Amino acid sequence: MAALQVPNNNGKLSMARAKAELPWAALTLWLLLMWSVPGAEAYDAGDAIALLLGSVITGVGLCACLGWYTRRRNEQL
Repeated sequence: MAALQVPNNNGKLSMARAKAELPWAALTLWLLLMWSVPGAEAYDAGDAIALLLGSVITGVGLCACLGWYTRRRNEQL
C-alpha cells in the first residue's frame, strides 16, 4: 500500500508513509503471533469467567487511559 508524502510548510516531506504503515505492521505481527499459538482443547466455566473478567478490566483500563489523556491534553489536570 503506497502512502502519500505530503510536503509541510518547510517544503520537506512528512512522515505520512511511516504513520500509514504502522497499523499494517502491528496487524501483521498480531496475526503471526495468534497463528503460532496452539488452540485450546476445552473451555469450562472458569475459563469463560476469566475471559469475561479480563475483557471488562481491559475495557475499563482503556477508558481510564483515554480519559487521562484527554484531560492532560486539555490541561485540566
